[in-house]
Amino acid sequence: MSGHGEAQPMISAKSGPLSGVAAVPGDKSISHRALIFGAMAVGETKITGLLEGQDVIDTAKAMQAFGATVTRHGEGAWSVHGVGVGGFSEPADVIDCGNSGTGVRLIMGTVATTPISATFTGDASLRKRPMGRVTDPLSLFGTQAYGRKGGRLPMTVVGAANPVPVRYALPVASAQVKSAILLAGLNAPGETVVIEREPTRDHSERMLLGFGAELNVEQTHEGHVITLLGRPELRPQTVAVPRDPSSAAFPTCAALIVEGSDIRVPGVSQNLTRNGLYLTLVEMGALIEFENPRTEGGEPVADLRVRFSPDMKGIEVPEERAPSMIDEYPILSVVAAFATGKTVMRGVKELRVKESDRIDAMARGLEACGVTIEEEEDVLIVHGMGAGGMPGGATCATHLDHRIAMSFLIAGMASKKEISVDDGSPIVTSFPIFEGLMNGLGASIRRG
Repeated sequence: MSGHGEAQPMISAKSGPLSGVAAVPGDKSISHRALIFGAMAVGETKITGLLEGQDVIDTAKAMQAFGATVTRHGEGAWSVHGVGVGGFSEPADVIDCGNSGTGVRLIMGTVATTPISATFTGDASLRKRPMGRVTDPLSLFGTQAYGRKGGRLPMTVVGAANPVPVRYALPVASAQVKSAILLAGLNAPGETVVIEREPTRDHSERMLLGFGAELNVEQTHEGHVITLLGRPELRPQTVAVPRDPSSAAFPTCAALIVEGSDIRVPGVSQNLTRNGLYLTLVEMGALIEFENPRTEGGEPVADLRVRFSPDMKGIEVPEERAPSMIDEYPILSVVAAFATGKTVMRGVKELRVKESDRIDAMARGLEACGVTIEEEEDVLIVHGMGAGGMPGGATCATHLDHRIAMSFLIAGMASKKEISVDDGSPIVTSFPIFEGLMNGLGASIRRG
């Protein structure tokens, strides 16, 4: 499947019990960062477990375009010979980030304080997404950005020749914006400070410390305050990428709603800034056991045992949990449809500026499948129909969004009638083995 080529309709039919081991790919967020930080270090960074989805491959190509040497040695095994902080060279061509908002926004941060120019583009979905939320704070360093109307790609970023340090309070919770500012701060003199009202995923902070940056995190009356000292020499590292909790969400949620299922999902990241979905599922009554907790690559991980959970109840998801599960609301809304009662998701307006307007996409698709939905700008409410209660029978629009496509294919595994998606090709951007992995567990997913 290709997220850049022709549409690939897919169909999911009612499944028998799922069983086996769901070995999901490496974490996408950490994979992006391992390549980028490796390119900014001096020497060779070795990476194992790298997610080889198209999003991450596009970031690897971008690092090569900026002068780093990126080599694949085998499945998930890569190395990056970095050029040092501020060492990026001007690329000879446009940087195509495909479908990845994380990739383009983080890479813009690295360019922001380097005296070079780079032009960024992406696929049709990425070109619709607003970049002003990143370029506005980057302009405080002295960076200039020239894009299409509304701050959209294609966009040329001109790095500041004489950057100044920045103190910036995030107006919305966004790990991408936070990380872009921290990456820009690496090549600015003095201290760059980012303040967030609610902590977002902290992979950048963990990895910066691992690569030798001087960084401090504290909780003050202003909020979560991250202070980075600029101009360090980053040291190359060996990075073991844990399995992606966002990808693990799909086989996990499938097992919860498909009658008789009992699967294991090994080595899933349990980072407290990423585990909101799993906390929510347990509160709903999901039968999930967290076994063999340990640390891999500086991240907490555990093995999951997941069983069919027919007695799940709808809940009100705490609004403050949103940053730790922002990518998982689409699949949560599917689980909510198979619970009893009402599931209320607040604080989710960030979903409207993802690969698609995910609130609208899920609401319209679930309605087409017979589920009652209430929707506001910042709220999604799903009225559950109980185990096996979703009628299904619809074709759902994915809007070039991998998580929308996978969510409705999971729904089709437990609905009364099969569910189709108009285009499953974007799935390759984050979970290239999705189709094979799910069918290996017992799903019935096929190309249309």
